[in-house]
Amino acid sequence: MSSDGLRKTATYGVARVEALSDGVIAVAITLLVLDLRVPPPGSGDLASALAELWPNYLAYVISFLSIGIMWINHHVALSRVERVDHAVMLLNLLLLLCIVALPFSTSLFAAYLDAPAGGHLAAVVYAGVFFVTSLVFVGLQWLILMQRPQLLREQVPRTRRRALLLRSTLAPPGYLLAALLGLVTPYLTLAICIAMGLFYLVPVRVTERIVGPPNRIEE
Repeated sequence: MSSDGLRKTATYGVARVEALSDGVIAVAITLLVLDLRVPPPGSGDLASALAELWPNYLAYVISFLSIGIMWINHHVALSRVERVDHAVMLLNLLLLLCIVALPFSTSLFAAYLDAPAGGHLAAVVYAGVFFVTSLVFVGLQWLILMQRPQLLREQVPRTRRRALLLRSTLAPPGYLLAALLGLVTPYLTLAICIAMGLFYLVPVRVTERIVGPPNRIEE
C-alpha cells in the first residue's frame, strides 16, 4: 500500500468531531443555568433573597463567557483543519471532558465564595479546572499547528503557527496564578478569571497588530 493510502486511512473527516464538540459544549453551557435557583415562596423578602444569590449570578456569567470563548477558539482551531487523526480526536475528547466539569466547579465556587469556610478550596478547584482545560487546549493547538501541519487546510508558515500558539499559551499561567491566589482570598481568583475572560474576548486580529502581521506565502 502506498504512503498516500496509509495517510488516507489514518485520518478522518472533521465534521463529526465538530458536531460532537458543539453538542457537548452546548450541554455544558446550558447546565450552568441550573445553579440559578428560584428562592422558595415564604423565604422572606424576594428582593433580598435574589440579592443574596449574587455569587451565583457572577460565577454563571464568568463561566458562560469562558465556555463561549472556548467554543469560539475551538471552532477557529478546527476550521483550520481539513482532516483529523487519532491523536487529535483523543485530545479533543480530553478537552470536552474538562469543559463538562466546569458547571460543577462553577456551582462549587458560587456556593462557597462568601461562605465562612471552604471558599479558598472552592476557588482553587474553580481556577484549577480552567487551568487544566486551558492546558489541554494548548496541547491540542500544539499538536495541530506544530506536529500535524499536514492536517491543515492550507499551508501556514511556521512563524504564523507559533504566533497562533503563543496566544493560547498565555491562559495556563494565568489560571494557575488564579488558583494559587485563591489560597489568599477567593476574590483574587474571581478578579483574575474575569481578566482572563476579557482578554480572550479580544479577536485574534487585534493580537496580531501587537505581535505583527502573519507572513504570507507567495503564490
